[in-house]
Amino acid sequence: MTRNPGEHATVIDSEQAAKDPETAETVAKIKALRQSIDNVDTAIVSLLAERFKYTSQVGVLKARAGFAPADYKREDYQIERLHRIAVAAGLDPDIAEMYREFVVTEAKKRHQRIAEAGGDPGVLDVFA
Repeated sequence: MTRNPGEHATVIDSEQAAKDPETAETVAKIKALRQSIDNVDTAIVSLLAERFKYTSQVGVLKARAGFAPADYKREDYQIERLHRIAVAAGLDPDIAEMYREFVVTEAKKRHQRIAEAGGDPGVLDVFA
């Protein structure tokens, strides 16, 4: 893990919390929020795995039909769609764009590998 030199950090532990009820309350709130964050991370990773299973199926169909891995009309649609979703959810649209860029780039790579393997999805590192 990379840490920034000079970055201020705090170690939160039960010994520190036991000394002060206000600190203990803060530590308990942080612990609960972190559990929620961990739950969301689990959901996100699970949903990404599911998403890539679907995009792999698209890649197989594209390869068998002789279509290119990229579909720019779909990408333009996704840019607009995810921007709207982000705004409605109160998320910075730039974050939604970073997500879109990641999944589209990865899906295209996977589609290319499937095409190069003659439509064989077995070339992917998918546990399905």
